[in-house]
Amino acid sequence: MNISKQTLPWGSVPEEWKIAKLVDLAWFQEGPGVRNNQFTDRGVKLLNGSNISSGKLRLENTTRHISDIEAYGRYAHFLVDPGDIVIASSGITIDRFDEKVAIASSEDLPLCMNTSTIRFKIVDDKLDKGYFIYFLTSAFFKRQIAGEATGSAQLNFGPTHLANVEIPLPSLDQQQAIAGALADLDAFASELSELLKKKSGLRTAMMERLLTGKVRLPGFSKPWRIRRLGDHVNFLKNGTHSRAQLTQEDPVRYLHYGDIHRSTEDILDLGTVDLPRLSSVEALRLPRLADGDLVFVDASEDLDGVGKSLEIRSLEAKELVAGQHSIAARFDKAVLADGFKAYLQHIPCFKRHLRRLAAGTKVYATNRKQIESAEITLPEVDEQRAIASVLDDMAAELGALKCRIDKTCSLKQAMMQALLTGRVHLPVDSTAGAAKEMTYG
Repeated sequence: MNISKQTLPWGSVPEEWKIAKLVDLAWFQEGPGVRNNQFTDRGVKLLNGSNISSGKLRLENTTRHISDIEAYGRYAHFLVDPGDIVIASSGITIDRFDEKVAIASSEDLPLCMNTSTIRFKIVDDKLDKGYFIYFLTSAFFKRQIAGEATGSAQLNFGPTHLANVEIPLPSLDQQQAIAGALADLDAFASELSELLKKKSGLRTAMMERLLTGKVRLPGFSKPWRIRRLGDHVNFLKNGTHSRAQLTQEDPVRYLHYGDIHRSTEDILDLGTVDLPRLSSVEALRLPRLADGDLVFVDASEDLDGVGKSLEIRSLEAKELVAGQHSIAARFDKAVLADGFKAYLQHIPCFKRHLRRLAAGTKVYATNRKQIESAEITLPEVDEQRAIASVLDDMAAELGALKCRIDKTCSLKQAMMQALLTGRVHLPVDSTAGAAKEMTYG
């Protein structure tokens, strides 16, 4: 059966749905912009757009307050109430806006609005609060704000822009059904995220024990030996090309230090990761990397990044060279086993060694001599391979969990689009079951 649609500049919805102006359904208010010279070390916390992250208020480390006298006097009208919906309204990219919507709880209070924030209170009982929150993170809302807001790469909008926003309004029961279905997916993603956090912590703890010999795997009892890395390594020449000199079409893959820093893995698998390219002519004098080579960054803006490295895997017939601000090391495989080298950066004594020697004020530098001079207690290579296998398996489990979270988030976005356009109509009495079926299906 064809459903009659009403077409709007930002999308289409069923003919029987109402279209309402946001200004008729909700009261909204922009933060006053408290001046820097009014900040105090204690008192009432100030809410800035930067305090809204991943759908929550992050106030633990805020240092901006105003005095109680100011908060309950001049700025009393801007004090946040429990249940207020708050959004960031400045300096946000359109693809990250859904992370900048949150609900204030009593635990967050007292709290005063400040710059780049807007809060909402629903004033019409035709609008369900849960439905409204999901609308604020929807493509419908983003398209309208993108058309009204100033700025290109980043959004900057205020109450005058919001006044023109239109909301599709199905029946109140259907709004609640939609909100319930999407909340089920959010809850499922949250459960997976908590499980990921727990398993990540377990892997970190296991890594520290295995890499220091505090825990030995069954079947291994030989004593570990102190090795000076400089006695077992050859360094390969790296390129000095900037990212602007790289392409996506040339044949030689180029491992830039920025790609090492950005990686959340310890291993670079060329079977699953693509890299920028360099022409064969430009790469003529650069040695090609091989499976098992370890590539370090030689500079980091913080101590956590000192010694960050990637072990190369699954090169097959691909050509790869070490790039700008990197140190490519080829270790003796009879001393450091393939697979185990990826975890060298996590061995506590090695981390401490590099951090102690890191030079610089704004940038912490690492060089070949610092790596060479490191002395590390290591097991035999067969035990190294066993340790690497355990840690690889745990990493694979984490990767699978991340994939499930990504798929759940993608499913939520697809469901939101379908539900807010009326392409999918949820039976009011079976919302949760429908959501779970789609989640697990």
